[in-house]
Amino acid sequence: MGIKKPKIIAIAAVSGGGKTTITTSLTQVLNNSTTLYFDEYDLEGPDDVVNWVERGADCNEWNLEPLISDLRNLISSEGTEFILLDYPFARLHDKLKNIDLTIFIDTPLDIAMARRILRDFRDKNAESILDDLSLYLSGGRSGYESMLKMIKPNSDLIIDGLLPTEEIVNIICDKIKS
Repeated sequence: MGIKKPKIIAIAAVSGGGKTTITTSLTQVLNNSTTLYFDEYDLEGPDDVVNWVERGADCNEWNLEPLISDLRNLISSEGTEFILLDYPFARLHDKLKNIDLTIFIDTPLDIAMARRILRDFRDKNAESILDDLSLYLSGGRSGYESMLKMIKPNSDLIIDGLLPTEEIVNIICDKIKS
């Protein structure tokens, strides 16, 4: 008898939308699960993300080979029932269409921005925060809007990002069981 293929579940959201929190919480409740975090990889992608978004945000411009290699190794390993991907592209990258379930955490952009500032700028000065907000207003916001236009409608399950973490995890677990 061969190895049972694990279910691959991708969690997407805009930056600050809760994908890492939800993915980490899912890892704690799903037995035999392993997690891969997109942000932990040094992936080759477009040099100018704002320009990339303006050109249509083709996910295939990202070289995901290191992530894909780790994913292949997990798929062929014994004992893993679920592979959780903290990953922004749903099934839109041609080399990662084999995802079993894609989830989009739909968090309002103002809440996501506030969370990101609290997370990333805790030890920074006010000038750093203002510079980041200026970048967001001058073009970075288009990346967030692009996710809402492209990733959200290509996800199997869309969950309100204002719900408590435990409730989001329960909704996902119920979907996995069904």
